[in-house]
Amino acid sequence: MSRPSRRRLDQVRQEFTYHQIVDLNTALAFVKARHQGVVTTIRTNGRPQLSNVFYVANDDSSLTVSITDTRAKTANMRRDPRVSLYVLGDNFFQYVVIEGTAELSPIARDPHDATVDQLVAYYRAGSGEHDNWDEYRAAMVAEHRLILTIRPEYAYGMIAS
Repeated sequence: MSRPSRRRLDQVRQEFTYHQIVDLNTALAFVKARHQGVVTTIRTNGRPQLSNVFYVANDDSSLTVSITDTRAKTANMRRDPRVSLYVLGDNFFQYVVIEGTAELSPIARDPHDATVDQLVAYYRAGSGEHDNWDEYRAAMVAEHRLILTIRPEYAYGMIAS
């Protein structure tokens, strides 16, 4: 894929008036209209660790992500619950970063436990109905899945007005 020309980038930038945001409600409205982002956690050496994720914005302003217990991001959040979620807008110049605290559910242990019920609700909110819920529930246990809930505290970014 070729890199966009400087002229094209300038054209995109001029199509909109951008404003910097720090208002959490404005940022959450922006994030709620999307489902893909990048979660950033803090590694033991202090460097960031980034993961592409599919997230769901909830009515209580929290954000949920299905994650596995064996990933670096999970270990990082157990040690240090500070997280950021970066969400790209409709073009390269629009983005929002939500900073917050991570809450981790228990690991899915049984197809009918509370964690798997949360994972079903997460799937429904983000993707609708599954073809085979029994298969999905079993997979959540086999994959050692859990729910990451991000409690937003602060936001920044640039959005078009």
